[in-house]
Amino acid sequence: MKNTLLSIYCVFLPIALFSQGPTLTTEQWATLEITLISNSEYENPYTDVEVWASFTNQKADTIKRPAFWDGDNIWKIRFTSPDSTSTWSWLSYASNKEDNGLHGITGSASSKPYSGDNQLLANGLLKMAAGNRNVIQQSGKSFLLVGDTPWAIPFRATVEQVSKYAQDRQKKGFNAALLMSLQPDMGATGPDARNTKLGFKRAFEDLSNGHINTMNPSYFQTLDQIIDELLKHEIVPVYQPVFHGFGWKGLKVLGNTIVPEEYVRYCKYLLARYGSKPAIWLIAGDHDGNDPGVKESGEMLEAWDSYAQPTGLHYNPCDDYVAEWAVNDPSKHCMHYNKTHQDKAWLDFQWAQTGHDGAHIYHKVEKMYDNIPTKGVANGEPTYEGMNDGKNGLGWWQGEEAWMQLMHGGTMGIVYGAASLWQWKITADEEGWTAWSSQPKSWEEAMEMEGSVYAGMPGKILSDIDMTNIERRWDLADGNPLLAKPGSLYISFLKDGGSIEIKTLPAGLDYKWINPKNGVVAASGTTKKVRFTAPDSNPWVLLIGRF
Repeated sequence: MKNTLLSIYCVFLPIALFSQGPTLTTEQWATLEITLISNSEYENPYTDVEVWASFTNQKADTIKRPAFWDGDNIWKIRFTSPDSTSTWSWLSYASNKEDNGLHGITGSASSKPYSGDNQLLANGLLKMAAGNRNVIQQSGKSFLLVGDTPWAIPFRATVEQVSKYAQDRQKKGFNAALLMSLQPDMGATGPDARNTKLGFKRAFEDLSNGHINTMNPSYFQTLDQIIDELLKHEIVPVYQPVFHGFGWKGLKVLGNTIVPEEYVRYCKYLLARYGSKPAIWLIAGDHDGNDPGVKESGEMLEAWDSYAQPTGLHYNPCDDYVAEWAVNDPSKHCMHYNKTHQDKAWLDFQWAQTGHDGAHIYHKVEKMYDNIPTKGVANGEPTYEGMNDGKNGLGWWQGEEAWMQLMHGGTMGIVYGAASLWQWKITADEEGWTAWSSQPKSWEEAMEMEGSVYAGMPGKILSDIDMTNIERRWDLADGNPLLAKPGSLYISFLKDGGSIEIKTLPAGLDYKWINPKNGVVAASGTTKKVRFTAPDSNPWVLLIGRF
């Protein structure tokens, strides 16, 4: 994305700034929440009026933020200052200029330095690095995405459950969570309740009828608390608006047939509500990237996200062929080649999917890595641990998959998943999913599976390593797995130990052999030669640089 003015994040208790009040003080990284009260009546406030504000400082920097309806006659604008020394004056606008509670309201706020100790917040919102292969924060700190897939949290989990989940994932090294922002299956039924067998909260009353126009603001008020709980534990939400592939139970996802204007409106609502905080926008989920409103939502984000946080696509398993499960449904043929919209300015990353059969498949990220123009690459959906009734992708399989996807060019990061966790199953015996997608575990039991330890380990081992613009350079190691910033940083993963020789390696760098199963350093020293031999025939990570 090419917006020029970028920003940073927020504290968790927003400051309420009412119209035309005194100049307030807000920390850099802190979300300033402005409340506007409408003076007009709207049949459907969510669809009938657009509201936004423009923020300008003394240097004439400008940030544009959309507003969101929050129930009754209340609209809110969330803003975060990109610096610590500005006074920001703001002016509101509404498509209904006669509503003098929404249109033409002014205010101001002065920024000061962030004072907290949350490292995610201290380093700022996310953006793509200049080379487009990696994510960094506004401070310049490298952000290797280590993502988990608790997809159903927004509509099934309680805030207390998310707190427990977030503590576990932060401890294991994860820093991102992929979320279905709402339950996307038009055919899904069950109680309108969280933490209830067969139940789920409704974000929109009319989704089952093929639309998202009748919003339940209380759903998003609870989601606010869930998001802040994740961020408190330094986990970035990855927002997928309305799913396009299998969905939650495979019961006819709305994303394939949604009215494009409704999809764009909803993406803009998510931007308004959550875009002043660390976020990644995953605007196509598990299909071919060509569903209604996807391109238009990418263009909208390019125009409206003044903070320019990463925007991208996530594909289904097929790419250059028609899968057996799609033969009888032309809408699912999906000849996308993992590069739909590759040349669009709004597109920052592409995520492959290798399916859930328990096979290590690396050629997809290799091809995506070589696509031009360059975009960030990852395997966004390898085999989830425990798929196929608890049989596939177990234990160390997940660790090998994570490291090898990195080595093959997935330098944006890695993604992990577990059956039953992704559905957020309330009990081990909760029904509604076929065996290929599930296992007899609750979300809490699935959260403790062994593979999550190994998949999170890259986040712990590489947390202080500057991965910015690192390249796939197997050519420097006679075909052995190697990522490198030649002359300064080299990372290799040898799944069966053995030796690796690195061409043109300078002397005087630090090196260490690290056990990828527990993060323990087994040997270290200073480079004097170019050939290195692993401690034994087990998996090892070789890290060379200045530490």
